[in-house]
Amino acid sequence: METNCNNDRQRFEFQQIFRKKAVKLRSFYMHSLMYASGLVVFLLKEYYGVPLNFFPLKYLNHVVMIIWTSVFLFSAIDLFLSFKVFGEEWEERKLKYILEKKQKKQKWV
Repeated sequence: METNCNNDRQRFEFQQIFRKKAVKLRSFYMHSLMYASGLVVFLLKEYYGVPLNFFPLKYLNHVVMIIWTSVFLFSAIDLFLSFKVFGEEWEERKLKYILEKKQKKQKWV
């Protein structure tokens, strides 16, 4: 039988995990928005000949877009594959293992 303290601790740990997931997902969405806008500017500049030759856009070329696309794809794979591989069941098992380990180390005087 679990005590109320254990339930509260477990709920707090789950909230921390889900908060980290939400922050990670939000940062991915922001990166997606920035990547999409950069891709639009790149396409306008390279393929439609729009004269965008001021400072930051002047250096947006094929090499920069290849690197940016690679980083974007890596972050997408990391985010979504980690959600598939390490699902909720894995997190629950890992959390219970960590909590049990902490309880075994805790010494009551």
